[in-house]
Amino acid sequence: MKRQKAQRWGPGEQAEQHYLVQPRALAGGGDLRHVAEFLRASGWQDRSRRNGPLVLDSPDRTIRIGYNPHVQPGGWTIHSKATAHQEAWTVSLGRQTPVEIVAGLTDALTRPRAAHAPNVWAPLQEQRWNISRRDGHVSATSPDGAAWMEFRHAPGGEALWWSGARDEQGNGWSATFTASTPMHLVQAFSEALASPEPVMRPRGRVPHSARIRTTSVSLLPSQLGAWQQARVHAARAATWATGPQTAGRPRTTARPYANPSAHARR
Repeated sequence: MKRQKAQRWGPGEQAEQHYLVQPRALAGGGDLRHVAEFLRASGWQDRSRRNGPLVLDSPDRTIRIGYNPHVQPGGWTIHSKATAHQEAWTVSLGRQTPVEIVAGLTDALTRPRAAHAPNVWAPLQEQRWNISRRDGHVSATSPDGAAWMEFRHAPGGEALWWSGARDEQGNGWSATFTASTPMHLVQAFSEALASPEPVMRPRGRVPHSARIRTTSVSLLPSQLGAWQQARVHAARAATWATGPQTAGRPRTTARPYANPSAHARR
């Protein structure tokens, strides 16, 4: 492992060891607050019960995001009701889907749609994924073979998007998107999936895999907290800029749902 020391500052603080993990698709689930606190700061309502599954509703109550580790197979479910301009849709993501990849999709739910037509495959092509097309099926595989993204037809004829990642031991996660899932959301997911940027995990929360590359870094708690708060502050600022009167005052205090410290474990 490479070792890189961060600057030590702050009275009485002790640096803690973390790891930058690549590829991000194999980094393990991570801290749920990366997703949840951004949504709360964006005006989403936390409907979670104490020590229960995470449940968040969009300001207009058309979309619900949940994370439940207590059922099989467990993980994330994102469901949108049908509206005048959009069919109902559902996305399911396994519990070991890295939160940074989940956030690629959920963050996009807080932003207006871009004017240009979405292209799910473009972010993958930019990162040199291998893309093949056959009989109406399209599949893309990462250069290291660990992650994939597919558009295919299920045995019953229904079309769906399918994605995921596996290490050499078969450990990993998968995600499915109904065909009615808005394409700009699927593209936001594929961008986060294909990103070459590493993700950070604390010591003891890095999966054991020969396919993972890690760089050790020493961080002060205040540094890590500042980076986390910067994400929350950006969400809050964007919410107020687009009209706080429609979103309500966001609440950013985390509720003690479903033991978030354990969710990075395989």
